Amino acid sequence: MPAPAHPADTVHAADAVEPYYAPQYVDGFPAAAPCDTVLGSINGLPVMEVPVGGEALSFARSPLHDTPSMFLLLVGLLAVTLCYHSGHKYIENFFHYMFSTRRRENLFEDHTVHETSIQAALVANTCIVEGFIIYFAVQLLWPALASSLQQGIFLYVAAYTGVALVFYAAQWVAYKVLGYTFLDTVASKLWIDGFKASQAFLGLVLLPVLFLLMLYPAHGKLLLWVAASLYLVGRLIFIIKGFRIFYSNLSSIIYFLLYLCAVEIVPLVLVTGLTYWFSGILQSINS
Repeated sequence: MPAPAHPADTVHAADAVEPYYAPQYVDGFPAAAPCDTVLGSINGLPVMEVPVGGEALSFARSPLHDTPSMFLLLVGLLAVTLCYHSGHKYIENFFHYMFSTRRRENLFEDHTVHETSIQAALVANTCIVEGFIIYFAVQLLWPALASSLQQGIFLYVAAYTGVALVFYAAQWVAYKVLGYTFLDTVASKLWIDGFKASQAFLGLVLLPVLFLLMLYPAHGKLLLWVAASLYLVGRLIFIIKGFRIFYSNLSSIIYFLLYLCAVEIVPLVLVTGLTYWFSGILQSINS
């Protein structure tokens, strides 16, 4: 006779039976299902406009985003700041050096070591600022060099700063030779002082233009015209002082015109061409 089933075994057997779920839609879904949402006309629904696509613009780097270039600019400004305390009188007498042709020695013409240091700092600042502006000018005048300029910003800025420094030194030597040849010691000194002061002052007035060039490169063409105008004004101030020093009679006008062509106009044209040639060399080095 078989043994009676234990109650626990009966419970486990009942749990082992899988539940049966009868399908609700054996013959498919009904033709219309109830829905609480009422949709209006499709024309009344909001429409999202797809924005007009355009060509992606590449990010144009400038000296403002280049740490070594900005460090070079700050070094020039720091040199002027450090020398200002001991040489502030030279800056205060800018207009005397730029315009005065008085031959009598006075306190303004008493050059000191402190005055020499502030002159050197101001000239270095001018060459650095001009190097930055030349960088933007080359990028605008010769667009084929733009990509190379953006890849090696500090290389070009430092090179153009060197070009500005060499051009300043060449002009200083030329004026020294001309002053020694055609002028006496006092007149030559007045002429050279006017050149140094005009160049030192030029760096200070070009500095705001450079900041605007770096912050608003879209207005580069207009700002470069402003920079060129300021440079021209500085040169005209120096040329007018030279004319006042050189002029003695009508025949001296001929020599002065020769000076303008040989020392003021031709070298500037040559430097422009050499800058383009030098930029091509730098492009080959940077590529």
